[in-house]
Amino acid sequence: MTPSSPGLPLGFHEWMPGLQGMTLALLTFVQEDVPTFSAALLSAGGHLSWQTGFLGCFLGIWMGDLLLYLVARGVGPSLLQRAWVSRWCDPDLVARSERWLDEKGTWVLLTSRFVPGTRLATYVAAGCLRFPLARFALVTGGAVLAWTGGIFLVATRLDPTWLQRLQHGAGGAWRLILAGLILAALVAWGPRHLPRGSGVRLRAWCLRWTRWEFWPAWLFYFPVAFWYLLLACRYRSLTLPAAANPGIFTGGLVGESKLAMLEALHRTSPERTAKACRIEGATLEERMACLATLRLHHGLTYPFILKPDVGQRGMGVKLIRDETQARDCLRQARGAWMVQRYAPGPCEFGVFYARFPREPQGRIVAITEKVFPFVTGDGSRTVEALVWADDRARLMAPTYLKRLGHRRSEVLPEGATLKLVEAGNHAQGCIFRDGTCHRTPALEACIDRVSRRLDGFFVGRYDLRCASVEDLRNGGPFQIIELNGAASEVTNLYDARHSLWTAYGMLFRQWHLVFAIGAGNRSLGTSPTSLKDLLRA
Repeated sequence: MTPSSPGLPLGFHEWMPGLQGMTLALLTFVQEDVPTFSAALLSAGGHLSWQTGFLGCFLGIWMGDLLLYLVARGVGPSLLQRAWVSRWCDPDLVARSERWLDEKGTWVLLTSRFVPGTRLATYVAAGCLRFPLARFALVTGGAVLAWTGGIFLVATRLDPTWLQRLQHGAGGAWRLILAGLILAALVAWGPRHLPRGSGVRLRAWCLRWTRWEFWPAWLFYFPVAFWYLLLACRYRSLTLPAAANPGIFTGGLVGESKLAMLEALHRTSPERTAKACRIEGATLEERMACLATLRLHHGLTYPFILKPDVGQRGMGVKLIRDETQARDCLRQARGAWMVQRYAPGPCEFGVFYARFPREPQGRIVAITEKVFPFVTGDGSRTVEALVWADDRARLMAPTYLKRLGHRRSEVLPEGATLKLVEAGNHAQGCIFRDGTCHRTPALEACIDRVSRRLDGFFVGRYDLRCASVEDLRNGGPFQIIELNGAASEVTNLYDARHSLWTAYGMLFRQWHLVFAIGAGNRSLGTSPTSLKDLLRA
């Protein structure tokens, strides 16, 4: 058998195993059978590790099934409730279909995997009719396992020349996946970021795609998700990172309370923590009354921070300078929110810390220096024009301008500056620089002391503010404004000076570290959160 196979890129057999696996997974999104047969026959001929080929095809097909279901689950139920749909689709029939699928769904899903032409309709129906996610994942995972395993077993008995029969159907699938990603990006991002008649905005939007740090999360994190699944196979647990921090809900993977972690920090290291309190109340007036009471009791003066108790990527974080801003923020608030004392800084850093369970002392893995972008007025141009004129700010212009609101039409006096972002979060437009050079024994000892006082905390990232870089290097004074657990990132990877491969290397090492710490806690008796509870969270 020749090393080249239809449906796979030229020289595929010479690539690194990790890249081979990711490529196979991506190709299954376009056409499942051809890359699976090709990988199986390459493995049979000794040109591809069967572990790499099998895992790449299995995980790619299974993730494709789950993504199709999740899209249908997100759109279908609300669509079925629309009035114009109800005229064509009887609600009673929908309800009966849901009950029938709940009873027969397992066998329907298993059958669809082996009957050509039925999978798309079956998986879309399962999502629209709210078939349980955990059950869907288990059944389809088992079916894909049987399907892929069967192909790899049968492939060893096939004539290698049989591959030529697949040439016409899939020779160039790797090109199709690239075209599909570009098309999806144009559909999803084009209408929002490309106002008509704006050459500057068109160039800015195109430039975003040449800068990996601005790629959408669904594209950037796909290889990370694949790496996570490989680690899960290696450590024999899909939820093992939840055991990395036994003292945090789900280990800090999802659904953890920011306030709970800040309160734990305030009890153990009050001098290092920016005080935060929960805002109670179901109505706007009840929340405003609670906010007034908290401010009086804790001496919170303007400005202060309002943010959701459960959230990510800096969403919802607001710097409040007066009562009107507070009322506007709480009017739109959903779920639990908190108020936090403002730490003026002006310097902000992210410090990623890790300690293995049996280690006497932890270490700082990475430090991120956060730079808050601003524009400078010239007395004639509006804030919006200044943003579009800035080489980097234009790449995040829609995010900045939406946050600035009515100020986008303001003309700044000459020399006056306006900060474009208050939250130190890359997704919200903050600039990240690799600050690991600021790591010192004094800072490492200080962060280790704070961390060891927290029961059940071993790995995560501190976001802190201080007056200067020297204060950071000397181990204080600084104020911790947030602590993130197992799902936090070594955010220095977003430094534009790093290559894409360097960034992925950082993320891969980080997740390997989290899994290893989780395994260490598991050996001491900690049970990871169950998959069911994790999905519920």
